[in-house]
Amino acid sequence: MFTLLTRVATLLCLIVVGFGAYVRLSDAGLGCPDWPGCYGKLTPTAASSDIAQAAKAMPEGPVSMPKAWKEMIHRYLAGILGALIAIMMVMAWLGRRPRGIGAVFPTMLAALVIVQALFGKWTVTLLLKPAIVTGHLLGGMIIFASLCWLMVSCNNGSQRRESPASLKLFALLALLLLFAQIALGGWVSTNYAALACTDFPTCHGAWVPSQTDFEHGFTMARELGKNAVGDNLSREALTTIHWVHRVGALVVGAFLCLFAWALVQQGTWRMHGLVLFFLLCTQIGLGIANVLLSLPLVLAVAHNVVAALLLGKLVMINHRIRH
Repeated sequence: MFTLLTRVATLLCLIVVGFGAYVRLSDAGLGCPDWPGCYGKLTPTAASSDIAQAAKAMPEGPVSMPKAWKEMIHRYLAGILGALIAIMMVMAWLGRRPRGIGAVFPTMLAALVIVQALFGKWTVTLLLKPAIVTGHLLGGMIIFASLCWLMVSCNNGSQRRESPASLKLFALLALLLLFAQIALGGWVSTNYAALACTDFPTCHGAWVPSQTDFEHGFTMARELGKNAVGDNLSREALTTIHWVHRVGALVVGAFLCLFAWALVQQGTWRMHGLVLFFLLCTQIGLGIANVLLSLPLVLAVAHNVVAALLLGKLVMINHRIRH
């Protein structure tokens, strides 16, 4: 039962990550401007009069019935996921868990869910501050990665295989580099800089933008669309954010290609290397398509989901290499 719950929770977490991206990219992050309910109600339907008044006051604003439902469905799914993880924690402490699985890791995972819920609250109450929204995105990725680790731990006894010690450092570096790249991607998304460069592989016709603004582009403590002193974020700052993500994709992509090739050369790790390479190519293709096709919603959401799958695959590889 513990193993089954872990698998269900891992799949549900991937859905929550993808749906969270859908909410963010469809500008529904403030569809319900309070937390955890919607205007203090359990459903948007119960808050229909408040939503109608807000939509009438600001027809182009962030509040509407469709956006409210998107936001609340995301909260419902996240709540179910939190409940599953809480049940897993209780089962772990009661000893109803596979051999080799302790109670500490599920407890830490449950604590992480609480922190993630707080970030979800601050995302709304602090009006989509980029640092908070990026932290919320990374929290979801960390929970998904942790569930992947736990899922592999439950089945570790049947997954024994030889792994060269030289791969351990390679695998860890690949995981850390990918997580850093996901953080950069989150920063691009939460600052709405995905279309700051609309050509590829150049950016505004140049390999290196002629004007950059690292200072304001990567200032963490600021409002959405503003710099640290409250002025509108410049085009140069948005371009810098986008371009740095592209450079990161080049570096991380090259490193993951090498790692996938190293896995393929190890025989029993061949399939892991091929899957990793396939996910990497898919992710790069989605990134390019998002730029050239002006960020279609379905491709933008898929870019987030495949990033999570890449992270999960690297977590699983790291676990098996070390065990």
